[in-house]
Amino acid sequence: QVQLVESGGGLVQAGGSLRLSCAASGRTLNNYLMGWFRQAPGAEREFVAAISRSGVNTYYGDSVKGRFTISRDNAKNTGYLQMNSLKPEDTAVYYCAADRSGSRPTRGVSYDYWGQGTQVTVSS
Repeated sequence: QVQLVESGGGLVQAGGSLRLSCAASGRTLNNYLMGWFRQAPGAEREFVAAISRSGVNTYYGDSVKGRFTISRDNAKNTGYLQMNSLKPEDTAVYYCAADRSGSRPTRGVSYDYWGQGTQVTVSS
């Protein structure tokens, strides 16, 4: 079992930045691909970003490319999502997730463990 806890969400003005963290416990995170997803009210869950076990490979959703950066620190068992140039349409609950297989990083159904989510609100 892996427990994931997100933090770092909040209210920010458009154009601002936030850094989300995802702290893992239970098992070492370096055995898992890590991903971030988000879900806005009334919308489907959306893939945001993912990072391979070693951190060498990263993947991004089209809507966040060039603005968001995913990273991880396996020594700290923590993953991060740096969000810059935030827009009102980035408003959502953000979830981190861990995937043992790492075979389909953009597909939410591939992930085995999920955090509870952290709210990000971007005002215009």
